[in-house]
Amino acid sequence: MKQINVLVTAASRRVGLVRGFRAAVERFGQGRVITTDINSLSPALYFGHGNHIVPLTTDPEYIPIIESICDVENIDLIVPTIDDELPLFGRVRPRFEANDVWVAVSSEETGRICNDKYLTYEFARMNGIESPRTRTVDELDFNDVEYPVIVKPRHGRGSIQVFEARDEQQLRFFSEYVQDALIQDLLSGTEFTVDVCSDFDGRVISAVPRERLVIRAGVSDKGITRRNKPVLEFACHVAESLQLVGPANIQCMWDGNKASLIEVNPRFSGGIPLTIESGADFPAWLVQMRAGRRIRPQIGMFQENLTMMSFEDSVFARADELQPGRSRQARRFARKSSTMAYVN
Repeated sequence: MKQINVLVTAASRRVGLVRGFRAAVERFGQGRVITTDINSLSPALYFGHGNHIVPLTTDPEYIPIIESICDVENIDLIVPTIDDELPLFGRVRPRFEANDVWVAVSSEETGRICNDKYLTYEFARMNGIESPRTRTVDELDFNDVEYPVIVKPRHGRGSIQVFEARDEQQLRFFSEYVQDALIQDLLSGTEFTVDVCSDFDGRVISAVPRERLVIRAGVSDKGITRRNKPVLEFACHVAESLQLVGPANIQCMWDGNKASLIEVNPRFSGGIPLTIESGADFPAWLVQMRAGRRIRPQIGMFQENLTMMSFEDSVFARADELQPGRSRQARRFARKSSTMAYVN
């Protein structure tokens, strides 16, 4: 297989993801993984083969800078990782493809829908996908509310500013406190995040439901894989309806009879190391697809009841090693120990 070089943007704390791609490119053709971030103190920068410091996604020079990195590093595949850049990369994807650089990202329209929780709800309703009733503050009738309800930002991430309102007084307060608030019916049941991988034609290759046991800062800190067939089928239907490309995670609630869509993030999830460890190696499949291989669907083929328990680890560096242009030295001080523990 030809050598594939991968660029992982906004690496931040995504050490498990960078490690996954590093293992993939080294296994299939001795490729390289390059990372980017706005902050030289982002630990995942130092687990690839090199890194670059870049401006914010909103900077008009962001895409030209990414293009220059692709030229310098001979990048074949870009993996965007944060919500803000997904519609942007979806829009400029043809521009990169014209230079033989593939981007593992859904379309601009799909990114726009998924980044807006109200548009996600409207999409679900229009496509017959079960989802809890969701209203803007302007649509809200305080006399037509069954408590408790969830108040969340329309464009939020990571469970930031998400609150449970148990009465009208709390609802009025949180509706004003949360910027651009949405009010969503509270569902009971088991919360799942389903990691989904689709090929570049939008064909679902794999879906792995993870029961979210402990959430920390909006990311699954402890989770367990479950082979729940209705949840699997539900997630695949959502992915196909949205025409997702590459990685995504679909959050839903299972009440024992049906699944209901909470939100969709068309990118890798924070809990992706568990999915990879369970046998659904999304990074390896993306690398192989970029090399021209067609991956057959492997839906439901993963290790069930595998538990992940995350813990903190550290990266150490001298001040001079954190300066831009010293990316080739990064591997020397990146710690090799695992940041996850797995129990079968």
